[in-house]
Amino acid sequence: MTAAPTIERATEAAVQKAHEETLPTPVALERGRFATAMGVLGLFGFLGIFGAVRARRSEAFDLAMSLKLQHQRSPLLDRVMAAASWLGFPPQSRLIPPAIIATLFALRFRIEAGFEALAWGTGLVSTLLKEVMKRPRPVAGEDLRVVVAPLGGSSFPSGHVITYVGTYGFLAYLAHTLIRPVALRRAVVGGLGALLALVGPSRIYQGHHWPTDVTASYMLGTSYVVALTTLYRRVKGDRRRARVSPPA
Repeated sequence: MTAAPTIERATEAAVQKAHEETLPTPVALERGRFATAMGVLGLFGFLGIFGAVRARRSEAFDLAMSLKLQHQRSPLLDRVMAAASWLGFPPQSRLIPPAIIATLFALRFRIEAGFEALAWGTGLVSTLLKEVMKRPRPVAGEDLRVVVAPLGGSSFPSGHVITYVGTYGFLAYLAHTLIRPVALRRAVVGGLGALLALVGPSRIYQGHHWPTDVTASYMLGTSYVVALTTLYRRVKGDRRRARVSPPA
């Protein structure tokens, strides 16, 4: 008889604590005002690489850079690179993003949950582009190494990278703009930033993608997140103005 009220009180306390440890909306919006130019540059950079790959003008560069990166090998580096890519393989790639979205929604960050779902949509962008490009993946040879893994689709762009930048990049943005305790904010943003920085090299190191696949994915993913954060700030700003505006 008492279990349900107890659970409800505990849930309410968790929600209240989560909101107490986030910054006020005006501060969060101000922290998010940056990177529009970066997003535009990223889009143009992606288009440039797309054109070069489509015209098959990047193959020599891709092979040389792949061999150079794979030359730096060690058991520790193998484990680090495998760990960096782990979140992008099924089943975890299909379970963790929805869990993040559900957690935000349960904590009553419902706008944030909706935008995090849109950020996860970079996976769909990757799937569509792979169908258009149909670039072959690297093939193991005398010098080039390819680690066995459950791979799907063509090589361009890197699904891992663009999905990480969308899902975990936007999550890092939310952490940076919302979390009040400095130590916690730095830890979360730093951890997510490290994950984003490592996933690209890991895809080349494991032989699953060419460097241009990875670079193009970082650029397009960044543009996507910048556009998403711009829309998010507008929605949050409109909602805040609606709350503080006196009734007509």
